[in-house]
Amino acid sequence: MTDTNHNPLVVALDIGTTKVCAIAGRRSEHGRVEVLGIGKVDSVGVLRGVVSNIEKTVRAITEATAMVGRVSKEEFTHVHVGIAGQHIKSLQHRGLLTRDSNHTEISKADIERLIHDMHKLVLPPGDKILHVIPQEFTVDDERGINDPIGMSGVRLEANFHIITGQITASNNIYRCVERTGLKAASMTLEPIASAAAVLSAEEKEAGVALVDIGGGTTDITIFQEGIIRHTAVLPFGGNIITKDIKEGCRVMDGQAEKLKIKFGSALANEVFDNRIITIPGLRGRAPKEISEKNLAHVIQARLEEILDYVLWEIQRSGYERKLIAGIVLTGGGALMNHIEKLTEFHTGMPTRIGVPVEHLAHGYSKQVSSPIYATAIGLLLKGISDVESGIVRYKHEAKPVEAAPQVAETQEEAVVATPELDNSKWYEQLFNRTKEWFEAEPDSKF
Repeated sequence: MTDTNHNPLVVALDIGTTKVCAIAGRRSEHGRVEVLGIGKVDSVGVLRGVVSNIEKTVRAITEATAMVGRVSKEEFTHVHVGIAGQHIKSLQHRGLLTRDSNHTEISKADIERLIHDMHKLVLPPGDKILHVIPQEFTVDDERGINDPIGMSGVRLEANFHIITGQITASNNIYRCVERTGLKAASMTLEPIASAAAVLSAEEKEAGVALVDIGGGTTDITIFQEGIIRHTAVLPFGGNIITKDIKEGCRVMDGQAEKLKIKFGSALANEVFDNRIITIPGLRGRAPKEISEKNLAHVIQARLEEILDYVLWEIQRSGYERKLIAGIVLTGGGALMNHIEKLTEFHTGMPTRIGVPVEHLAHGYSKQVSSPIYATAIGLLLKGISDVESGIVRYKHEAKPVEAAPQVAETQEEAVVATPELDNSKWYEQLFNRTKEWFEAEPDSKF
């Protein structure tokens, strides 16, 4: 096995509507990303990408990160999280910087000054800037410059794609992470993370729309000439399809989800053998019979509505006729049978299913090659990049995650500190718990 211990362990946390997923990994010596551990649990405290119940979300994060710690066998104190939801908005703005001299070269500091000025924009109450993404630069009336560093000029202008979100939504995510004893090292818009995981450089250059169909939201990211041109989050996802099946077929929630996953199809015309699906009835009631073609009609109707919104966002961006690479579908919704064909028929654009293996090291687990892990893998890539570039620096400290509230009973159990304790109290608690463990098992030896 390749020794990559010299590279820091990075942990990404995807807090989704249907699942909370934590993934640990690091950069290998060959420049690829090695996934060292995955923890996935059901999410019941998130609604349409936004935290709606702090306690349930904290419990899910604790379970997912504890699973990662057991599998990777390494400790960590920071996680890189994502944010999504209907509150996400994007806008375009232009910045201007007048330099003192045209004899000195434009530096990275000049670009950072322009970006810093964008953070001074007046936003609606309750909103904050999440990302400021430079697009084209203009140096002394010379337009269309992607990287002006090293050039000479007095007047430096730039177009920026600015992404905003609600302060309360991001604060709730930070609060959930901190209550598990971890710290959020960075926060990234989930559509941007998904794009990093499944899109190639050629697709971004040619022009492509990434559509991530999650449980509660559908995220859209449009690239053209290698630059993010448009982002949007739609408040529709796989859960609304499940709800339609529940109401249309008059079944329970769990039965509707199983029908969608096992028998669902995005195209009713592709269901040639119209099988009858029998579902057990409630106590004392006869079983219910459902036509597979009728089930496909229910799913297709809702997916077409979602694709109408996707197409509207693409048209609103102004890049409808510039997307040579068409559409890439990812997320759990991309697993629906025949959704690729439906998207091509409905939008008229070439479509493929995106799996997050673009940057993974050889020998990756088949589990991570599913579209449902696109956001988590993208957050991991973003976290590794931030650590390597020095944007994020970890403070070395004992892992404060309270993985188990009871006293350790076996040698393998982790003894951890609560976040409220300082170092001296933590060591005192560690000593006391270790002493209690030895007294409980006096014959045990390390």
